[in-house]
Amino acid sequence: MTRPFEGVKILDFTQVLAGPYASYQLALLGADVIKVERREGEDMRRTPLSREWAERGLAPGWQAINGNKKSLTLDLAKVEAIAIVKKLVAEADVVMENFRPGVMDKLGIGYAALSEVNPKLIYCAISGFGQTGPERASPGYDGKIQALSGIMAITGHERTGPTRAGFAVCDVLTGATAAFGVSSALFQRIRTGKGQMVDVSMLEATLAFLAGQVADYSVAGHRQKLSGNQAVSRKPTANLFKAGEGFLLLAVNNEKQYIALMKALGRDDTFDDPRFSNWFARQENEPALRAVIEGALAQKSARDWEKILEAAGAPCASIWTIEEVIDHPQIAARSAIQEIDTPYGRLRFAGSGFRLAHGGGRLESMAPALGAHTEEVLSAIGYDGAAIADLRAREVI
Repeated sequence: MTRPFEGVKILDFTQVLAGPYASYQLALLGADVIKVERREGEDMRRTPLSREWAERGLAPGWQAINGNKKSLTLDLAKVEAIAIVKKLVAEADVVMENFRPGVMDKLGIGYAALSEVNPKLIYCAISGFGQTGPERASPGYDGKIQALSGIMAITGHERTGPTRAGFAVCDVLTGATAAFGVSSALFQRIRTGKGQMVDVSMLEATLAFLAGQVADYSVAGHRQKLSGNQAVSRKPTANLFKAGEGFLLLAVNNEKQYIALMKALGRDDTFDDPRFSNWFARQENEPALRAVIEGALAQKSARDWEKILEAAGAPCASIWTIEEVIDHPQIAARSAIQEIDTPYGRLRFAGSGFRLAHGGGRLESMAPALGAHTEEVLSAIGYDGAAIADLRAREVI
């Protein structure tokens, strides 16, 4: 079955995380993505988590977001490389890049130059702050955006201070935003026949995901604080609790669930306690309510309580590690972790995060070795063996 972006050709200059994550989403859905790298490859290929994979130029985190792509190496400082780019752009649908604003223009392959070559081109530029504004030239890093956007102002505990999220949240949500932006532009082009610039700012993408928190202040004047593990509902039973030797995250947010929780904990007696008669009283007496809950939870393990409370209708989850959750029965039932045979054995990677009734995301090939498709890509645009050998000898490719 045809996937949504089959036939769409993307020339991908992105590197590190946000940009490659964006193009990877489109590659999973069938787009033909040519990843353009400098001759020595991007630094993410050699991140130090695993010496073995870094020495192969295939660091795990890099592989995770570069499957289904082809690798072309080019020295963009050379005129011959720029000529190759323009030949590829003539047949491309999309160009994606995440250099600082102005870098691609200086190379002669910014939006203005490339849209002359291909007026229907969709050009997606991902940066920390966008292509305009006083901060346009400032570098954008995930930690910097987490701190600046307000995420860290609401993440963490009062006693320990602001905390960075445990993964590069701003990078990946920016990548998801960029993929959506490109998808929108491709759909619009069907109606207008016109290409366009897609300007993606990490800061703005992050604020878009903080829509509720923004409105809490802009509409109601509410100033957010560090909320620890407290849910945005601010219900005292939607928080993290000690359970046995571990922890349990309760997501009990309504009266029906609260009743189910107390019954499952064997604390029906609290229904007659005025301190817990309604949500306002429960909030005012949160320490006492926490003592009741944790006193009961201490009797069994978090995993045992997870099964008991879920069955009773009190939503919760124990704390699962990454290595545990990828083998969760629910994940397995939906094939959410995709497996692929490679020269290094059978490897497993996360998929696109959603399913289509037909033509959904599919990982078909592992992330490419550096320059693995250079000859294939150049041959397709008219370079013969001698010309390719000459380009290689002159260190253009």
